[in-house]
Amino acid sequence: MNETKILLVEDDRLIVENLTEYLKSEGFRVVSADGQRKAMEILEGQEFDLILLDVTLAQGNGYSVCTEVKAKYQIPIIFLTALDDEFSVVTGLDMGADDYISKPFRPRELVSRMRTVLRRSGKSQNVFSAGDIRIDTEKGSVMRNGKEIFLSALEYRLLLVFFSHRGMVLTRTMLLEEIWDVAGEYVNDNTLTVYIKRLREKIEDCPQDPKIIKTVRGLGYKLEG
Repeated sequence: MNETKILLVEDDRLIVENLTEYLKSEGFRVVSADGQRKAMEILEGQEFDLILLDVTLAQGNGYSVCTEVKAKYQIPIIFLTALDDEFSVVTGLDMGADDYISKPFRPRELVSRMRTVLRRSGKSQNVFSAGDIRIDTEKGSVMRNGKEIFLSALEYRLLLVFFSHRGMVLTRTMLLEEIWDVAGEYVNDNTLTVYIKRLREKIEDCPQDPKIIKTVRGLGYKLEG
C-alpha cells in the first residue's frame, strides 16, 4: 500500500514533532522543512501529494513558497497559520492555496480537511489491502481472495475505519464515535460487538482466532496485516 506523502513546511520544532507523529498514526508519510529554501530543495528531488505550509517562516515566507510551488508543480497546499484575519485568509486562497486552517487547530479536523483536499485534487488513495482483503473505495467494493464480499453500510464503514488507522489501537469509544452516524440510529456498545463479530466472520479465515482485526486486551482493537 502506498502511503500519502506530505511535505510539512513549519519552523516550530514542537509543532513539527507532534504533528508528524500524529499524521504517521493516521497513515501519512511526512517529510519536514523549516524554511522556504529547504522546502524547494526537497521538492526538486521528491514527489508529494500535499503540502502543509506555515505562512510565517523564519526563512522566507509561506506566500512565496505557495507562489513558487504553484508555478512549478501540481501539488495541493493547505496553509497552517496563527494569522486568522480575513486579509490573510483571502490572500492565501487568492494565491492558489486549497485550504486554510488557523492555529491552534484540532488534529482530527486538520486530517479531515487534508483528506477532502486530496479527494478534490484526485490524489487520495482509493485502494487499500491487508492480508487477502482489498478495498476499492472508488467502486465501494471489498474483495477477499479475489472474490467480492458484501458488507452492510455500517460493516463497510467499520472496516474503512480500521484500514484508515492501520497499526493503531482503536478503543471501543473511538470506534463508536466513527460509526454512530452512519447507521442512522444510535449504535451502542453491544451493537458494536455484534458488528465486529459479523465483520470478522466475513473477512477472517478463522473468526475465533482473527489475524486481521485483532483484539488488544483491555484496550480495544487493531488492524494487522
